[in-house]
Amino acid sequence: MRHVLALAVAGMVLAQPAAAACRPDMVEIRGPRGHLRFTVEIADTPASRARGLMHRARLASGAGMLFVFERPGRVAFWMKNTLIPLDMIFADPAGRVTRVHAMAVPHDETPIDGGDGVLFVLEINGGLAARLGIVAGAELRHPAIDPAGAAWPCD
Repeated sequence: MRHVLALAVAGMVLAQPAAAACRPDMVEIRGPRGHLRFTVEIADTPASRARGLMHRARLASGAGMLFVFERPGRVAFWMKNTLIPLDMIFADPAGRVTRVHAMAVPHDETPIDGGDGVLFVLEINGGLAARLGIVAGAELRHPAIDPAGAAWPCD
């Protein structure tokens, strides 16, 4: 099943605190090392979540895929037909990161458990989460996150 400092990675920038309002094609993350922004595709239907990032030979370094589920629950991902290593960032309904699975192995069909209460999963290139300091407790911001309960609501 299928996710402006020297530290900037091509196409990804550290967001300034006065960042623009949330956009559907952008996920912002704030954590111990500051603010990050990824351009994302949305997977919010059973078909788009099942397809995920399968069969792609590359993913731009500042890009990702945001999986949005109908309700919080236990989710598991695998890497069948996925050609590139990925980091999977699991988040609860508030957008708070609950778990990061680093460097999922291409083609591996072993389930990757995201834990309970997951509503969002952000997939990015493998190894980026560690390099950029994305850890449990970091917060995601995106229009799909209900502002009434969001840890970091959209403006």
